[in-house]
Amino acid sequence: MIDSRPDVSTARWRKSSYCNGDGGECVEVAADATGGMVPVRDTKTAPTGPVLTFPASGWAHFIVAVHDGRFGD
Repeated sequence: MIDSRPDVSTARWRKSSYCNGDGGECVEVAADATGGMVPVRDTKTAPTGPVLTFPASGWAHFIVAVHDGRFGD
């Protein structure tokens, strides 16, 4: 079986600028995405929790949509 999960053991994670002050409701994104994929994780379960990966182009579209306010409050 082929393991398609990215190796994020050396990834440099950064917290979202939308994190609240007490550390909850926060996601982290790997700053050095490789292989055209962007790893994302929940701060509360880092570093051993699950990691979601998104194609870099899809992630870029998502970020633009967030900045444009296309999602409800």
